[in-house]
Amino acid sequence: MFLTILGGFISLALAILGITAVSNFLFFPRLKATQPAAQPKLSVLIPARNETAVIGQTIRALLRQTYRNFELILLDDQSDDGTGAVATAAANDDARFRLLSGAPLPPGWLGKNWACHQLSQAATGEYLLFADADVRWAPEALAALLALALSEQADLLTVWPTQQTETWAERLVVPLMSLAILGYLPIVPVHYTNLPAFAAANGQCLLFRRGAYEQVGGHTAVHRNVIEDVALAKTIKSHGLRLRMADGNRLVSCRMYQSWPEVRAGFAKNILAGHGGSVPFLLLSTLFHWLVFLFPWFWFVATLDYWPLGLGLAGVVLRGGTAVFTRQRPLDALLMPLSVLLMSRIAFQSIQWQRRGTAEWKGRILDPHPNPLPGRQREPAPAPSPSQGEGRDGGEL
Repeated sequence: MFLTILGGFISLALAILGITAVSNFLFFPRLKATQPAAQPKLSVLIPARNETAVIGQTIRALLRQTYRNFELILLDDQSDDGTGAVATAAANDDARFRLLSGAPLPPGWLGKNWACHQLSQAATGEYLLFADADVRWAPEALAALLALALSEQADLLTVWPTQQTETWAERLVVPLMSLAILGYLPIVPVHYTNLPAFAAANGQCLLFRRGAYEQVGGHTAVHRNVIEDVALAKTIKSHGLRLRMADGNRLVSCRMYQSWPEVRAGFAKNILAGHGGSVPFLLLSTLFHWLVFLFPWFWFVATLDYWPLGLGLAGVVLRGGTAVFTRQRPLDALLMPLSVLLMSRIAFQSIQWQRRGTAEWKGRILDPHPNPLPGRQREPAPAPSPSQGEGRDGGEL
């Protein structure tokens, strides 16, 4: 009887996730290599902290865009690895490029939010594109972004870049972002309701109409929030403005991490905030994913019944379908149970960090205590957000 009830619950959960994913496969917009009808000035704004490994490639790719009416502003946020010098050399005296030196972090702000605020103050464009230093841009990418934003009259267009993964840790964890968006967040209410519950965004690529950005208070409104991208999306909706999401479709891509320690730290930094800062909620979410994607395989091994086998395969197909849609490796879906175990380890890491107050990113500590440790730069703990957090929120914190 217990297994029948549990199997029914898992079946219902997978059915809802599957229906949501199929509807998103049908209606989720994808970037297309096309020129916009108008040519508004665009400000491309990149906060960067210790990004010498990628920043040269990023600057050169942006300056090769087919869309020409833009400025490119990089804020060097107190890097100690020569990020600013590498970026300047890559720009090769292009008049569209400007380098800013980041001001010291004021009390109450998180580093990335403060950097983005400074960039917005320096920008002169009608549209503001906040992007990470490690995002990779096809030559038609900026034109495609503006074409979609203008055609949809979007106040905020957020794009989910095609995630590039190489190591096993990346392949098993990073694509779960796509599963979360496509399986848990139906695109129709995201686009056609003003309910903040149906809002998400990816800080790797946020394109604002400048008037809308200023209307909602910009990054000042989310200055303490570690998942500021989702908070901005919710704020856009709460003001009755138009949020649009799109798949990067290889025109915009990104390799977020390059090893298991980076994957673990990057996701652990955000996952608890993405569950409203609630440890019980995070534990409940972890239990849910164990039941839906892991338990059916134990059940099948114990009984050799077709029902749990079907449930296990349904989870694999769901994960594989989202991988196909987002240009990932569909065969990695066969290891979905291992992906769930790795995410459980990440959740445990996040809970440990909260209890100890030792969460750190890019040399800055996310900690509830206001007094800085000797020799280290400390930031106040971010305000919790009730939204789903994924992966790396921008190039730096």
